[in-house]
Amino acid sequence: MKKDLVIIGGGPAGLAAAIGAYDKGVRDILILEREPVLGGILNQCIHNGFGLHTFKEELTGPEYAHRYVKEVLARGIEYKLSTTVIDVTPDRQVFAVGEEGLLHLQAGAIILACGCRERPRGAINIAGARCAGVFSAGTAQKLVNMEGYMPGKEVVILGSGDIGLIMARRMTFEGAKVKAVVELMPYSSGLNRNIVQCLNDFDIPLLFSHTVVEIKGKDRVSSVVIAPVDGKLQPIMDQAQEISCDCLLLSVGLLPENELAKQAKVTLSPVTGGAEVDDSMMTAVEGVFECGNVLHVHDLVDFVSQESLHAGECAAAYLAGKRPTADKVRVGTFGGVRYTVPTLLNREDDGESLSFKMRVNNVYRKVRLKVMADGEEVLGKNKQIVTPGEMETLTLSPEQSAKLRGAKEVSVGLEVRA
Repeated sequence: MKKDLVIIGGGPAGLAAAIGAYDKGVRDILILEREPVLGGILNQCIHNGFGLHTFKEELTGPEYAHRYVKEVLARGIEYKLSTTVIDVTPDRQVFAVGEEGLLHLQAGAIILACGCRERPRGAINIAGARCAGVFSAGTAQKLVNMEGYMPGKEVVILGSGDIGLIMARRMTFEGAKVKAVVELMPYSSGLNRNIVQCLNDFDIPLLFSHTVVEIKGKDRVSSVVIAPVDGKLQPIMDQAQEISCDCLLLSVGLLPENELAKQAKVTLSPVTGGAEVDDSMMTAVEGVFECGNVLHVHDLVDFVSQESLHAGECAAAYLAGKRPTADKVRVGTFGGVRYTVPTLLNREDDGESLSFKMRVNNVYRKVRLKVMADGEEVLGKNKQIVTPGEMETLTLSPEQSAKLRGAKEVSVGLEVRA
């Protein structure tokens, strides 16, 4: 089969990208989704808090996803469910396995919208027994919200990511006792509103600069040993304490699902694990675009939708004949900004505004976020506080973005104000 545009992933990113491309004139679109329904991870996020930016109202995850599913259906965009993509080649061939058997597609353009996965226990090397009762927070969320199973009755959560914070509240609602949320860093990686609404409102203790050093139990978890850590994040074992529990939930970070990007020979960022993209959301492989949590982990799904809509529009422009130029300028970072998206800027000026999305590496107070071109500040924004858990955005006018495209050096960063 030949398709103008193949979108891999039918979650919020893939749905928004399909709508963006369709509204810019692309009609031959196919969405491939490995789950039996569209909507992605939002289908198990039954709490509210979604859609405040996009729809100006508070929705649950399934409600937010349904808004986009309805738009896709209204446009008659084709999709295949229960279909797993197994290979993507640099010349935009897509191989997938579904109910029809092996599917071989030649795409004019591809948008990778595969989302992210949770970091498992094996990635953080916790010592102790390999007993039942250890779950990632997202797995526990699916068990409780979609399948009706309780992972445990006495719970310790390692990591203060948003899913872990939300599951602390959810487990409490279902009658479990959440003993503590333990965080390795001296700050949370989740949104501050989730700390307030999910922990503080239920008197659940949050222990910063602590970690789980051992899991105890035979058939099932019986307790965990936690300890404070020093400035080098090493456990201080003489201050360790044991907490009885029958369940340990891990909320220790998300990893972009980029196995297909690797197969397509896409250049990946060593910081985010996602692709390096230019301001058209195109990767280093021509005609292959990336957006959403597979590109970099977002804090709000509203921002995923905005970014993916733009990726769909850019893919439409590519299919209409707008080709990238080899002349690009790399965007550097300084002063505590970990990364920016995009990583590269096309020299050719398209006369449109430009947005940089970024995350910082620590908690900073009284800072100025800055976009620099050849040592000159092009755009600045004062903030009282910036944290690793919240993504920051700087949007430049067409005139300001033109200055960047003509510069020899471009960088984005922060400086602490006196």
